[in-house]
Amino acid sequence: MLPRTASLSLFAAALLASGTALAQGNPSADSIINSLRPGVGITGGTRGIRPVGPSESSAPASPGTHAALPRPATPAASPGTRPAGPSASVQAEPSAPSVNLTVQFRNNSAELTPEAMRTLDELGRALSSQTLSSYRFRIEGHTDAVGSREHNQRLSEQRAQAVVDYLVSKFGVDRSRVEAVGMGQDHPLVPAGANVSEPRNRRVTVVNLGA
Repeated sequence: MLPRTASLSLFAAALLASGTALAQGNPSADSIINSLRPGVGITGGTRGIRPVGPSESSAPASPGTHAALPRPATPAASPGTRPAGPSASVQAEPSAPSVNLTVQFRNNSAELTPEAMRTLDELGRALSSQTLSSYRFRIEGHTDAVGSREHNQRLSEQRAQAVVDYLVSKFGVDRSRVEAVGMGQDHPLVPAGANVSEPRNRRVTVVNLGA
């Protein structure tokens, strides 16, 4: 049996390791800025950050390049959620800078968890930066395929709106610069079957819509 002091030391080391893993799973404001500013990254591709699900929390999330996801021309939206209209330049988005972020909500709700707030704090600092202050952004909510399509559509709209409200209230981001759109379960980052819980598909995508 380990002495009490040794046990406490091991416990402290475990806490430090888990905190490091969490910090690695949350991209920094600088990384988000680099992913969202135009003209950065490989020509013809979309520079972004691949989200890290709970099962991958020990792996660092770093900026990379991934293919832009197809998006419908007219995604559905509930009252209070602004749909992507002509001003969003939906057709031009394959080359638009974007970033995928894992934002943890309470189960089956739009309530932000402390982990989500830490991620959104980095996003808020990025969108408030001088580099990105002149741009508009679409905040897309995505869900996995657990539950009905209609329920997931509503949930994604509510979650996207919750992100926008947080950015506006805490960081003073002008509401005219951010629009919330629910994408439901139709654009998974990782292919998965119906009713499969895939954490990486429960994400928020931020798309730069231009100045």
